[in-house]
Amino acid sequence: RMVPIPAQRGEIFDRNYDEPLATSLSSFAVDIVPAEIGDPATAAVVPKLAGVLGISADEIESHIPADYRSVYNQVEVLSGVSYNTIIYLAEHISEFPGVSWHSKPVRNYLATGSIAHVLGYVGDITPEELQVLYNQGYDANNTVGKSGIEKRYDVVLRGKDGESFRTVDVDGRRIDTPGARDVPPENGRNIVLTIDRKIQTLAERALGERMGAVVVLKPSTGEILGLVSYPYFDANLFSGNVGVDAMRELFLDTRFPFVNRAIQSAYAPASTFKVIMAAADVEENALPPNQTIDCTGRILFGGREFTDWKPSGHGPLDLAGALAESCDVYFWTLGRKYLGIDRILEYSRRFGLGRATGIDLPGEVAGLVPTPEWKERTYHQAWLGGDTMNISIGQGNLLVTPLQMANVVAMVANRGVSYVPHVVKEIRDPTTGGVLERAEPTVLMSSGMRQSTFEEVARGMRGVITHGTANVVITTEAVKVAGKTGTGEVGVKDHFTSWFAAFGPYDTPRPEDQVVVVVMVEATNPWEWWAPTAASIIFQGIFADATYEQA
Repeated sequence: RMVPIPAQRGEIFDRNYDEPLATSLSSFAVDIVPAEIGDPATAAVVPKLAGVLGISADEIESHIPADYRSVYNQVEVLSGVSYNTIIYLAEHISEFPGVSWHSKPVRNYLATGSIAHVLGYVGDITPEELQVLYNQGYDANNTVGKSGIEKRYDVVLRGKDGESFRTVDVDGRRIDTPGARDVPPENGRNIVLTIDRKIQTLAERALGERMGAVVVLKPSTGEILGLVSYPYFDANLFSGNVGVDAMRELFLDTRFPFVNRAIQSAYAPASTFKVIMAAADVEENALPPNQTIDCTGRILFGGREFTDWKPSGHGPLDLAGALAESCDVYFWTLGRKYLGIDRILEYSRRFGLGRATGIDLPGEVAGLVPTPEWKERTYHQAWLGGDTMNISIGQGNLLVTPLQMANVVAMVANRGVSYVPHVVKEIRDPTTGGVLERAEPTVLMSSGMRQSTFEEVARGMRGVITHGTANVVITTEAVKVAGKTGTGEVGVKDHFTSWFAAFGPYDTPRPEDQVVVVVMVEATNPWEWWAPTAASIIFQGIFADATYEQA
């Protein structure tokens, strides 16, 4: 009889490579040989085994399809079985013909909370997954990554199982010398993330129990220092035998805790999109940046009144002032009269909107940059001037992910270049700790725009902090921040998105010192301005080396 010797799954560390975030614990799995049991519906051993394992006989039978009943290969019926249960089976083996067991480590997540969306979780391979992965050496008893790093890097983490060939008697008892013909397993490789555990915790606590996401990114490399999505889940639930009710409650949660809102949900960017509008204007010199537009608080167009967020108006504003005050009237006018939809779409693409960033996590969505052709194809309607005005302030059908917005800010900080964001820093040998692979910065987008354009936009974003909409909210004194606020409607009454997208230090000559922070909160009213508050806490914590309480 051949018994697999499971490979130890590789451990996952944060960027400091000190304490593992995910490791494995010793455990056992119980197998049956269907041909030695016979028809499970009538076999006396099935209910007896079910009682020992604490599961139903039906659950055991579910692992043995009708066409498996004459098979002599082992079929796993339960994993995560305790050592004491295995001892009982061993002592009463004559009562359990066709039953055996093998060592099968279970995943243990030492770091819980929001890191679950990055780490992911593992589970037993499904028949559908096996169809895809069979030719890669997987079998029906394998554990595979289901989400996050566990899924994206499953081949790296899983290692290669060994084999133990046994001679057994009629009762399944071993009668040869243990280990005589064993093929040892090859353990999985360790993964070191770009995530900084301290920053991850800081960002998680700054967001709190608010549905939303936080991205902390090094713009000079694309390294993700923190990636938070709330609500999250406990990945350890998938490592044990969780009750059906608990699992049902988790999967039916209407807040969708399995969705990583940082990369798997797209939202109207609202006024953060004005950063792209400003860059397009400066690069094209469509409306000279020093030319003012008088904001009276409203615009009449197409028989409809468009009202600024400040109904009393902002008065005359140039580009820098309009960006600082987030003046809707200015950007409505800029978009419709001076830029036009074609140029707005071109610069949206130059900043990487409407396409996935390529982050090394599964499930990323591309967002949406609506075009006249898209509207005609989707709604059978022509593009109107009002559509251009909506997109000019980041509304309408325009959708971006928090990660995409982080890359927009990174392009400003880098003066025209963004890098592929990534969460894996290194792959290491599990025995020696030596680095086998190291992630290198890879250019994602090169805008082809003048450096002076980005310098002017960055000055405007700094004005948002010094005398604009974020002046009273960004209170950190540890670093000079440049950013943009945004409040977007989501099409549901009393629901909005609160945005803050920023980088700092604003004035450093060392690009490697800069950090991008993007916070998006799904709010229940337009003045629930937690996004910039959370960002201020995060910047203070990073640059003052402070905890959440200290920040």
